Amino acid sequence: MRPRTIAEISDRAQSAPNSFDRSTREFLDAWQMMPDAERFPALSREPGKINPRQDAYLAALAEHLALESRLPIPSWTERTDRFLGEPYFAGNLQSLKALLLVESPLAFRRRLIFISADALSRPIRDDATSNTAFRAKFSL
Repeated sequence: MRPRTIAEISDRAQSAPNSFDRSTREFLDAWQMMPDAERFPALSREPGKINPRQDAYLAALAEHLALESRLPIPSWTERTDRFLGEPYFAGNLQSLKALLLVESPLAFRRRLIFISADALSRPIRDDATSNTAFRAKFSL
């Protein structure tokens, strides 16, 4: 089953250290189909600690999804231990730093996490076009 809360991502990462990326993608898949009434509860419970980068990433993700869905931002996302002290650039490629600085969503930039615009995109079903058509969603 896909994680249905931000806290479940950390629960899985604590029990299986290499599962963070997969669990985050699965949560984003579940988020897309989640009824509005379930969205704030999916963000509100503070996740357990994994490591500083992933702790900050989960706070950024919760803030970003809350802003995009016009939900209250969970208070736990503002804790100082949910921010990095040094910048982290996804992919660790020097040539991508300028692009990541520009594309990274605000909630991530505030925490010194720099990701690409499509890092949060997930394929979604577009039934308006056809029953089997898929398109990439670049802004949650």
